[in-house]
Parts: sequence; C-alpha cells; structure tokens
Amino acid sequence: MSSKSVAAQLPASLASEQHGSVAVLKLNRPQKRNALDDEAIVGIEQFFTSLPSDIHAVLLAGEGEHFSAGLDLSELEDRDIAQGIAHSSLWHRAFDKIQFGKVPVVAVLHGAVIGGGLELAAASHVRVAESSAFYALPEGSRGIYVGGGGSVRLPRLIGVARMMDMMLTGRTYSAEEGQAMGLTTYLVETGKGFAKGLELAQRIAGNAPLTNFAVMHALPRIAEMDPASGYAVEALMSAIAQADPDAKARLKDFLEKRAPKVTRT
Repeated sequence: MSSKSVAAQLPASLASEQHGSVAVLKLNRPQKRNALDDEAIVGIEQFFTSLPSDIHAVLLAGEGEHFSAGLDLSELEDRDIAQGIAHSSLWHRAFDKIQFGKVPVVAVLHGAVIGGGLELAAASHVRVAESSAFYALPEGSRGIYVGGGGSVRLPRLIGVARMMDMMLTGRTYSAEEGQAMGLTTYLVETGKGFAKGLELAQRIAGNAPLTNFAVMHALPRIAEMDPASGYAVEALMSAIAQADPDAKARLKDFLEKRAPKVTRT
C-alpha cells in the first residue's frame, strides 16, 4: 500500500507516514534504542494534537530492534525539583493526547519496552506485542520514579502489586508473560507486529467515529464510576451514539443484509 508523510515538522527522533485513513508514528532513534528525550515528547504531543481530519486511527511503532528503552537519562542531570515537576507534566500532557485524543491508537511493541517506553505504550488503546518484546521498570535501581503517567495507567493494566515488584526488584517480563497478565491483547511472531498493527488500525479506522470516541473517552471513565453513575453515563452515551446519522446508516445496512455478520476469525 502506498504511503505519504503525515507531518513534516517532526523532530528527527520521530517519523510519520500515512496509509489511507491510518497515520503511522515511529520512534526514530534506533541507535539509542529509541530513548525518549524532551524533543521527542514535544513532537509526540504536536503530532497527536494536529492530526488531519482524514485520519481515523494511529499506529505507534519503533524503528530498529526496540520499541523504546524509556527516558533518555542524560536529560536528568542538574534538574531541580521544580524542573522535574515541569518535565513530568510535559510527559503527562503528551500522553494524554494519545489516551484521550482524537482517534484510537494501536501500539506495536518489540524488543525493549522499558520505563518511559512502557508508559508510552500504556497510553495507547490496543497493544500488539512481538515475541521479542520484554518489559521492565528499572527506576528503583536508578534512584528515580516513573514520571510519564505510569503510576496511573499501569496498575489498571497489571495491578499495583505487580508494578511494585517490577520497580522494587527490577523484574523483567517476557512478551508471553505480558500477554498473560493483560499488558497486551495480541501476540505475534517477531517481525509480524507492524502488519498486524496496521490491520487492526485500519479496522478501527472503519468504525463510526462517534463510537470510537465513546470507547476512548467514556468507557475508561465509566469504569471508574460507581455503578449508578456509570449506568447513567452509559445510557447517555449509547443514546448519543445511536442517534448519529452514520450509526443509523450502518444499522440500516445490517438490517437490509448489506453488512457482514459477526463471525469467528
């Protein structure tokens, strides 16, 4: 499939292209195992903020042998407390643009998915792991603490106890273990992650935009509400989604047998 650039103003540490209605963003520092510096984080925020209207899903991946080894630790030198808070806030803003942004994001994980790289992956909506992927949070041994939203997102995926173990002991999980504990929802052979991720992103891009919005923005918030509040918001979101003209057209297609039925794949 032909591709074209999505954004020309990205830093050299990032690269983008477009495949139909799917935008691909790649971490592009393979010589540094795609370590994330401030320039890359600002670029990520700008990319997700300025997505064109014809983009309906994003595929996030890494060039080279690794997804991301996390924070570029060389940037921590001589940073005081106020600067540290501002730095963490930068990561929070950028990753919020992924989790609660314009379109769903599929992340393809391979090789090292460590520290800030794991925090970045956790902000996506669907995660595909290649069998080469491995996960770690080595902050404890380095005298630092997660700062990219990991304290909020990762316990919801793998549990507080498991995250504490990873940070305190430096424990590393394999791709298979990550799949078993819910960190990823797809596991493929090494080298096949991008194709699988693009397939999923294209499928997501074909959904009704309002339904995708509801899944991204309403579902995670409903899950944190008390049941009564959750039911109320669910009813409102359901009514809004089904009243959309796109939804009405899709339902009509299904009832008139112009749309495929759900089958086992």
